[in-house]
Amino acid sequence: MRAEADGISEGEFTRFQALMQRVAGIHLPTSKKSLVSGRLSKRLRARGLGNFGDYYRHIVGGSDPAELQTAIELLTTNETYFFREPGHFEFLAREVLPEARPGAAFRVWSAASSTGEEAYSIAMVLMDRLGTSAQWEVFGSDINSRVLDLARTATYPTARNEECIPPDYRRRFCLRGTGGMAGKLRVDAAVRERVRFAQINLNGDLKGAGEFDVIFLRNVMIYFDLDMKRRVAAALHRQLRPGGWLFIGHSESLNGVSGQFQPVRPAIYRKELAA
Repeated sequence: MRAEADGISEGEFTRFQALMQRVAGIHLPTSKKSLVSGRLSKRLRARGLGNFGDYYRHIVGGSDPAELQTAIELLTTNETYFFREPGHFEFLAREVLPEARPGAAFRVWSAASSTGEEAYSIAMVLMDRLGTSAQWEVFGSDINSRVLDLARTATYPTARNEECIPPDYRRRFCLRGTGGMAGKLRVDAAVRERVRFAQINLNGDLKGAGEFDVIFLRNVMIYFDLDMKRRVAAALHRQLRPGGWLFIGHSESLNGVSGQFQPVRPAIYRKELAA
């Protein structure tokens, strides 16, 4: 038996590639081989297993679903920050929200919300433009339950995030920590209570999420193969109300992926209004 310290073999890496494709729709290129080895090696030690093949058989055997979820979470990327790609939030405020139907509930989905910065950024814009009297909600989801637990705390390091939040929003919608919370900021309760989070796998059934006026799915489809991109785009189209908006990452495009959306600007698409 080859020791775990020798690293992951080509065959073992291929198995994890197939697993992530099947379970999460995520393609792990060969360049991620060292990442897989590095992130999973501590789980081998925790389980007392000698190599990656043993670990693979352990997580796919069905007897330890929690460990399978842990492996998926370790192999997914969760880079995010407040008001990432700020032009999208400006467009949301200037072009989308003025069309919100008076008296109707307005729902926005942050479909790969990670630790919550995107969801709370959206909520700050909605609080600013729609106020407290309007019916609106931000729904954040991710495949990774660990990052969702962090998102629910709505608490972040000040040094990393303070400059990302517009000064007016920071003053109105964020609390600066003191004492034991020094060096942290927390999203204000009035904004927090409009945001809820749930674990969702984009490779699964999305119908339970409900219908939305706006969906943000940014910098995620770059990790999908073409078939997965097409299936996700079709599912998101079903979840959008007529005239709803889809925001994707600036490094992404729906060209060759879906003809169901009308391109509005780079990385911004719209579902057709009902006839």
